[in-house]
Amino acid sequence: MSHWPLTSEDVTRPAYRSVAQGIVAAISSGQLRPGDRLPAHRELAWQLGISVQTVSRAYEELIRADMISGEVGRGSFVKSGMRETVNLPWHRTRESPPRLDLSLMTPVHLPQVADAWRSTMRRIAENPPHETMFALRPGETLARYDAAASGWLARCGLIAQPGRTLVTNGVTPAMFVALMTVARHGDVIACEAATSHALKPAARQLGLRLQGIAQDARGMLPEALAEAAAASAGRMKAVYLLPSGAGPYAHVMDRERRAALAQAASAAGLFILECDPLGPLAPRRPPPLASFAPERSFYFTGLTKCLSPGLRFGILAMPDHLSERTVNRHLSVSWMATPIIAEIAADWMESGVADALLQAHRKELVARNRLVQRFLGGEGGGFAYALHRWLLLPEGLSERAFQRQALRNGVAVATGANFAVTDRRPAVRVCLGGLGRGDLEQALGILAALLPAPAQPQG
Repeated sequence: MSHWPLTSEDVTRPAYRSVAQGIVAAISSGQLRPGDRLPAHRELAWQLGISVQTVSRAYEELIRADMISGEVGRGSFVKSGMRETVNLPWHRTRESPPRLDLSLMTPVHLPQVADAWRSTMRRIAENPPHETMFALRPGETLARYDAAASGWLARCGLIAQPGRTLVTNGVTPAMFVALMTVARHGDVIACEAATSHALKPAARQLGLRLQGIAQDARGMLPEALAEAAAASAGRMKAVYLLPSGAGPYAHVMDRERRAALAQAASAAGLFILECDPLGPLAPRRPPPLASFAPERSFYFTGLTKCLSPGLRFGILAMPDHLSERTVNRHLSVSWMATPIIAEIAADWMESGVADALLQAHRKELVARNRLVQRFLGGEGGGFAYALHRWLLLPEGLSERAFQRQALRNGVAVATGANFAVTDRRPAVRVCLGGLGRGDLEQALGILAALLPAPAQPQG
């Protein structure tokens, strides 16, 4: 968990980077605010038991990242309007990347995926469509790929009316467009107590405020959403949900709770922003919330998490009465989806490749989730087709301490602080798709060994 001031226990090798990352975490959590003065180089060096040169290098990294400013004779200060994305992720350094990276949610790297890319690109190269090479008007791209997008939405359980879909370059652009359509600077977006790591910087960029809503084991509480909306005096405009397994808790919401939340949002005058990056990966799941309140719902899904990371193809289903405004927002930020990627996505859908890959991913994920049960038991919350597990840590064990211990053993995990809005329970996200199955088994064994005895492997 992020905290300030730093202590000597926070310093790991390379020391300058761990100091810089500790300051970034304190800024992100609000413990250091714009205008706050940082300790002098010599003072911080003494506190942490490191050299002055190390502190100077850490501060220089933060200055280059536009996080702080150094003023001669006055000191170093946290900058206002800091960059939203900082190129200082500890698990992405070129010097010492972890061998077993479980921090990034990605589909399994199946050999069938590479074969699909090769065969599809050969077919397109032999007979490239005119729209792929020369289309400039967004309407041309949308007209060509609207049928494929509607077909994929049907696989997800949503029947979209003609003219209610928009093809985007992935789920995140679709999320931005939906937020821009329903809210303005200063408005409030309701969300789960821990939510998408992409929503938090998007809200900051657009000047929106996130409000975590109370929940139980089934998900967000409809009555808590209604109470929060009433107390907001009209400032709450929408509720953002990840009900189908892609949220931090890796939980699939049941049909009754989805219907109740859709009713509560409609009664409160809120729009529903339903993020579903896993799409139809989990079979026999409940229908989207958007099917219960289509006139108030923005539903967005994509192919990146369920088929291939390089297939940046997203679909946004929107209310009919807001379609013109939504399209205009998309024009202002993306203009149109990249035609060559859309062509590959449509080819996979129409040829049956997408469905075959879905089946292969499902089979592999079932096996990987059984591994999680073997090593972590009931500690790793999730479901049979989950791409990740949400691991609540025992009382007294901090996220940062567990993360550092795992990294020393070559395993990278993401801390719960990256996703927390109001949920402050220590947890880590453990992703299952980025490694081969043998490496995943080794990584899970390392994590289990760092936990108390009940979470040790069975048998």
